[in-house]
Amino acid sequence: MQLIPAIDLMGGKIVRLTRGVAETAKIYEAKFGTPLQAAQRWESEGAGKLHIIDLDAAFSIGDNRTVIAEIAKNSSLPLQVGGGIRSYEVAEELLKVGVTQVILGSLAFSDPSAIGKIQTHFGSDTVIVALDNCNGHIMVDGWQTETPMSVDEALNKYTQLGIRTFLITSIAQDGMLNGPDLVTLSDAVNSSNAKIIAAGGIGAIGDLAALKEIKCTGAVIGKALYEGRFTLREALTQIGT
Repeated sequence: MQLIPAIDLMGGKIVRLTRGVAETAKIYEAKFGTPLQAAQRWESEGAGKLHIIDLDAAFSIGDNRTVIAEIAKNSSLPLQVGGGIRSYEVAEELLKVGVTQVILGSLAFSDPSAIGKIQTHFGSDTVIVALDNCNGHIMVDGWQTETPMSVDEALNKYTQLGIRTFLITSIAQDGMLNGPDLVTLSDAVNSSNAKIIAAGGIGAIGDLAALKEIKCTGAVIGKALYEGRFTLREALTQIGT
């Protein structure tokens, strides 16, 4: 299972939110430096990939694409980037500056044809569909809008459209550090042949072990690293990759 450190961006700085609420933003600049410095730190500690979310774009209050481009230029790691990618043009811009994969939430649900267009121009593995869920339903628009679609329904629909990788985030668990939603994640792993990347709620290395046990492909680690619950090196030593 791949361990993927998260870099969430707001106003050009690294922040972490609780349950996706903008007003809960906590800035980690003092300890972790600029986003680029954090990216280089995670690379030096053994990360094989980075997870970057543009929160300003997600909330439609700006964007951090310049910062993302700087990280892409100065890091050799693959980048999976999400947040506010609501048009083909934005996805194209990110992929052209060196982003490896774009994470689509709202766009995948509002215009599924965009998925095929991105895959045609940039490759079949360049799109990850985000299944951000709360109370069994997929949420979009920066987690502000509930859709009628369940995780299982979305997995079925987008697998048929050629998506091989899904990012599944439990909004209720996100930023809480009290464990991931193992039930939803296990069901997703068992009901599809897709790769499932877990996010939300990871607070201890034991949580990572549980995700590995249910055969998640990857785990995004955010607040636990920034709050010092464990180090990336410790997690890699005990969990691997």
